Amino acid sequence: MGEFTIQISNELVNQLVDDPVPKKKIRRNRRKVAKETEKPQSKVTGKPENAAAPGWPVQSPLFLPAKPPVQPADPEIDGIRSVLRESEKVLESLQKQEENMLQEVTQKAKDLHDKEYKLPNPKPEPCIAERLATLSCYKEHIKDPLKCSAFVTNFAGCLRKFGRSRDK
Repeated sequence: MGEFTIQISNELVNQLVDDPVPKKKIRRNRRKVAKETEKPQSKVTGKPENAAAPGWPVQSPLFLPAKPPVQPADPEIDGIRSVLRESEKVLESLQKQEENMLQEVTQKAKDLHDKEYKLPNPKPEPCIAERLATLSCYKEHIKDPLKCSAFVTNFAGCLRKFGRSRDK
C-alpha cells in the first residue's frame, strides 16, 4: 500500500472528539415468495381449503418428501452465488478495515486536539521588582529623570545577570 497524507480540519477533530459516529446497519434484501393462485375458501373459517403455512407450496397429504426437492444445477446461478459470497467476504473485510481506520483517526484526532490546545508553561518574567522600582521612580521624578539612574543601573544589571544564566 502506498503512503498518503490526511488533512484534518478543526471541525472534523471536534466532531470526532465530541460526537462518536454511530455504526451503520447493514440491510440485507430478502427474496419474495410468489403468491399462489387463489384457492376456494372454506365457508366456516374464511381460509383456503387445504391451506398450508403462507409462502410454502401446498403438497398432497399422501406424499411428503423428507428433503426439499433438489433444484437443477445452473452454472450461471452458481456463479452468481459464488460472486455474492465473495462480495460478502470483501464487505466484511472492508467494514473491519473501516472500524480500525476510524479508531486510528479518532485517536490521532484526540492527540492533535490535546497538542493544539495545550497551554505552554508560562516563564516567569525576570527582574520584576527592579523594573517596577524604575517605573515608579520615573513617575515620581517626571521633570528630573536623572535621579532614577541608580534604579536603571540596578535593573540593567539584573537583566544582564538573567541573560547569562539563561545562556548556560
